[in-house]
Amino acid sequence: MITIDDFKKLDLRIGTITAAERIEGSEKLLKLMVDLGAPPAGGPRQIIAGIAKWYEPSTLIGKQVPVLANLESRQFMGLESQGMIVCANEDGKPVLLHPDREVLNGTVLS
Repeated sequence: MITIDDFKKLDLRIGTITAAERIEGSEKLLKLMVDLGAPPAGGPRQIIAGIAKWYEPSTLIGKQVPVLANLESRQFMGLESQGMIVCANEDGKPVLLHPDREVLNGTVLS
């Protein structure tokens, strides 16, 4: 169990995927560019996501997704990931989540 104060530390925002491509040499990683709205909290982010087995890059462009924006950056195959796409997990397979209507990039989830 976590406290509400722990939950408040998470910066969850909606972003729009503006570019997506496979990472050469990886079966499961995609390089995504995600627009999280206006800086300083938002702006474009490069996010490396392990969803390539289940999603074609071309189908992701324009989709809005929840992003954990304040996750410490991490390197995957020499590429920096500046956040994490939040997905559901159904039988070990990621399922992308989307708002039921379009919202502004950078909209905070609460």
